[in-house]
Amino acid sequence: MASEEIRTHSGLHVVKGAAERVLGAKKTAAVYVSGRHGRLTVQYERKPTDEEMARIERAANEKVEEGAEVLEFEMEKEEAEGHFGDAIYDLFPLPPGSTRLRIVRIPDWNVNCCNERHVENTLQVGKLKLGRARFRNSKRELEIEFDLAD
Repeated sequence: MASEEIRTHSGLHVVKGAAERVLGAKKTAAVYVSGRHGRLTVQYERKPTDEEMARIERAANEKVEEGAEVLEFEMEKEEAEGHFGDAIYDLFPLPPGSTRLRIVRIPDWNVNCCNERHVENTLQVGKLKLGRARFRNSKRELEIEFDLAD
């Protein structure tokens, strides 16, 4: 079984995919993982409703239960951009001179540059429980907290 940190970090990708589908939120501004707790911060225009938060949690847990494969691989930067466009980039700067990118991909769900380790499939993440959502109007950022629930 993967460590809690690996499961929680992989859960970030699952929650981000759900937030993209429910809210249309695209770019991640920050991530935080400590043990079984994670926090995803994305660019967004407002605080989501309770119903939207419930839909994000439901979508994330459906993806977990699906046991979708989590792929990790390296690609040349130009090739990755050709395949995935700017969807692989968040608001984190790449190291200067980066020519090879490490990509994590949950097919039809999430794709990102990412240097962290991940589970092999979403079932290994385990059930996710969303916490509070905090909206920072001055930065147009939405912070979504979550925990591993099992």
